[in-house]
Amino acid sequence: MIRFEQFTKRYPDGTTAVDDLSFEVSEGELVTLVGPSGCGRTTTMMMVNRLIEPTSGQILVNGEDIAGVDPVRLRRRIGYVIQQVGLFPHRTVLDNTATVPALVGWKRAKARARAAELLDLVGLDPKRYGPRYLDQLSGGQRQRVGVARALAADPPVLLMDEPFGAVDPVVREQLQEEFLRMQAAVRKTVLLVTHDIEEAVRLGDRIAVYGQGRIEQFDTPGALLGTPATPYVAGFVGADRGPKRLSVTEIEADDLEQPPVARLDEPAGRAAERLRAEGARWAVVLDTRGDLHGWVGIDELDGSGTGGSVGDRAHRMNAWVPVGALLKQAFGMMLQHDAGWVAVLDGSRFLGVLTPAKLHEALRRSVYADALGVSRGEVAFDSVADA
Repeated sequence: MIRFEQFTKRYPDGTTAVDDLSFEVSEGELVTLVGPSGCGRTTTMMMVNRLIEPTSGQILVNGEDIAGVDPVRLRRRIGYVIQQVGLFPHRTVLDNTATVPALVGWKRAKARARAAELLDLVGLDPKRYGPRYLDQLSGGQRQRVGVARALAADPPVLLMDEPFGAVDPVVREQLQEEFLRMQAAVRKTVLLVTHDIEEAVRLGDRIAVYGQGRIEQFDTPGALLGTPATPYVAGFVGADRGPKRLSVTEIEADDLEQPPVARLDEPAGRAAERLRAEGARWAVVLDTRGDLHGWVGIDELDGSGTGGSVGDRAHRMNAWVPVGALLKQAFGMMLQHDAGWVAVLDGSRFLGVLTPAKLHEALRRSVYADALGVSRGEVAFDSVADA
C-alpha cells in the first residue's frame, strides 16, 4: 500500500533528516515509527501526504508515485491525526467530523450521517456529543473526534503523529485500546509516529526503530523485543524488554498444564480419596460439559465426612483468562488474586492452567520461535533451564 524507495530528505543547511530509506507498509497494516526526537520519523510520515517533499527517491501509495499527484487531492485521500488534534473550535463536534466529506463534495446529509457513524465507532454517542463544541470536551474526547474526522471520508491510509501524547496515562491507555478495537473493524493502512516504545509495541503490527535518519530495525514487536538487531536497538527498547514481551505474546493451548480435576456432582469423599492417591492437594472443579465451575482443596473435601458433593465445597474461580489472551494479562491476574496459577478457558470450556513456570517457558519459546522463524509449537525443550 505504501512503498518507500531510497528516499532522502536533505535541507539546504546540509542537515539530513532521512537518508536513503526503503521499506514497505502492507495494506491494512499498522506500522509504528519510533525513535528519539529529531531522528526523522515525523519527516518520513509527513512526506506521505507531501507536507514535506523528499530530496530524492520515490514514495508510492497504492502503486502511484505521489510526486505526480496534486497535493490537495492527495491529502483528501489520506487521514491525518496529530497530537494537538487540529479541530475547529467554532464548529460542533459533528460538523468537525464531517469536514473532509464536505470538502470532497458529499451532500450535507450524507456527510453528517457518516460523521455520526464515525463518532459512534470511536465511542462517542453522536446524539450526546455531536452538538457540543470543543471546549465542552475532555482532552481524550477531543482526540477521539480527531480520529473520527480523519476516518470520515473513508481514506485507505491514516497518518498519526503522537496521537495520544497529550493526555494522561490512564486516558492514553483507554484511547489505545479503543483505537485497536476500531482498527480491527476498519483495517486501515496506518503509519503512527511515537517516541514511546511501549505504545509502539502495543499498537504496531511492525515497528520501525529509527536511529539518526535511518532505520536500525524494522520488525514485529515480538522479534524486536526478543532479538534486537543492534546494541542501539537493545538500548532503546530497554533492559526490561523481557517483561515488555509479555504484552505481545499470546497464551496458546500448548503452554498449559493439566491439573487434577474433580466433577461438580462427584461425591466429596470419593474425590478426596482419588486426589490423595494422586498426591494432589487441590483440584479444578468442572461440570459435566467440561465448563469451569471453580476449585476445591482436599482438606475441604475431607472436612465434612463423606457426605455431599464436590460442588457443595467448591470455591469460585476468579483468576482466569481466555485462550489467546496476552501473557501480561495472565501475569496481572496472578498478582491481582495472589494466585499461583490462572485457569485458561475457551469460552467457558476449561483448557488447563498457566503457572509461573509455564508462563516463563512460553515467553522463552516465543523468543526462540521468532529467532528461528518457526511457530512456537515447533520449539521444544524439557524445562526452562534447558532454554
